[in-house]
Amino acid sequence: MSVESKQAVDLFGSAKLGNLTLQNRIVMAPMTRSRAINNIPNSTMADYYSQRGSAGLIVTEGTSPSANGLGYSRIPGIFSKEQTEGWKLITKAVHDKGAKIFVQLMHTGRVGTPVNLPEGAEVVGPSAIQLKGETWTDTKGQQPYALPREMNSNDIKRAIEEYVQSSKNAVEAGFDGVELHAANGYLLEQFLNANSNHRTDSYGGSNENRNRFVIEVARAVVDAIGKDKVGIRLSPYGVFNETGAFEGLEEQYEILSEELNSIGLVYVHIVNHSSMGAPDVPESVVQKIRKQFKNTLILSGGYDKSRAQTDLEDGKCELVAFGRPFIANPDFVFRLKEDKTFAEADQSTFYTPGVKGYSDYPSLN
Repeated sequence: MSVESKQAVDLFGSAKLGNLTLQNRIVMAPMTRSRAINNIPNSTMADYYSQRGSAGLIVTEGTSPSANGLGYSRIPGIFSKEQTEGWKLITKAVHDKGAKIFVQLMHTGRVGTPVNLPEGAEVVGPSAIQLKGETWTDTKGQQPYALPREMNSNDIKRAIEEYVQSSKNAVEAGFDGVELHAANGYLLEQFLNANSNHRTDSYGGSNENRNRFVIEVARAVVDAIGKDKVGIRLSPYGVFNETGAFEGLEEQYEILSEELNSIGLVYVHIVNHSSMGAPDVPESVVQKIRKQFKNTLILSGGYDKSRAQTDLEDGKCELVAFGRPFIANPDFVFRLKEDKTFAEADQSTFYTPGVKGYSDYPSLN
């Protein structure tokens, strides 16, 4: 690659994402922060996202498309009128700072307990396989994960409809698009992963069958709101929520990426949590996805400025996502560009309600 072409890609320069122009190539990665009281987005959240509006693209915290997907305390939804109205505060605040914003649609699936769900909702998944361990609830403290009810064909059809309606709600709320969360062991990845999907029908048992639900959701959402408004997050080799590797994984993701490319998704966002102690994501699977998927690729995972710039110049990706540094550094883009010191985040306030450790971190200016 020539020096000229290397200089043509700048981490801090503008970039195209479908029909959007981003003010830089820096993505604020989705991070659960648990500030949505009664699962409704609010003005405190608008402050938090607005403060970080110097990113090129912000992807919100995981936001449920269904009452069944509210497995954690205080995570937002986008399936009700009230939730959609709440998100309008946030999209306007972010757009006023120049950033674009996608909502991450995260159905928790088997990762949850009925204690956290609204009345009438239930914990469901591709198979009746219970997670080990416990999760926090505001009313009863730590509670064991529930045994999920295996989804039948009607449940699957209804879930696809929920993704579609929530995507329409997202457009109404002013979002530039949606990111389908098919990573980190939540519902979409529960179908993808052979360790959580033991089905013997057309949604399990082979690479193509395990991919089916994700592809059907992606196609239905694209049909509803347009391909330039739909991205997806994947975590091959991730271990979060008892997923993990399985035989034929790389071939399955290669097939999946080819399908997602034909549907025309605007981006694929690959999770790599090796900097936080998870197994490394082999370059081989990233290259397989890259080969099959022709639109924007977002890479994430322990990046610094130098590595981000190098990977952009080498054509490994078009955008780079940063997560935790954004928590304590609302002016992260400025600090990164000017080589300023980063503030350290208080981990004890990652998931607690209120402004402390959320929207009260100062900028340098």
